[in-house]
Amino acid sequence: MANQKEQNLKLNISPEVAQGTYSNLVVISHNPTEIIFDFAQMLPGVDGAAVRQRIIMNPVHAKRTLAALNDNLKKYEQQFGPITEPTADGTVPYDIIGKA
Repeated sequence: MANQKEQNLKLNISPEVAQGTYSNLVVISHNPTEIIFDFAQMLPGVDGAAVRQRIIMNPVHAKRTLAALNDNLKKYEQQFGPITEPTADGTVPYDIIGKA
């Protein structure tokens, strides 16, 4: 988990970055010194997926990111309820729509 110094880190974010980038697919690969995350967007009727962001981390930072993501998902589910996977036909169960 983050230590006190990291928790008090002030992040400066430009308006363009603050808008975020939507991704509904991530492809993760690695080499001996890096973990590479290609965040992509797949759209109906479009052939292939457009990579929107590539994030490259060292393995130690990737492991810390995984721990932070697990912690945040646990907190999310405590606040909003379990995250439910879409059904086999691709529909999202009604009980998770609009809880964000």
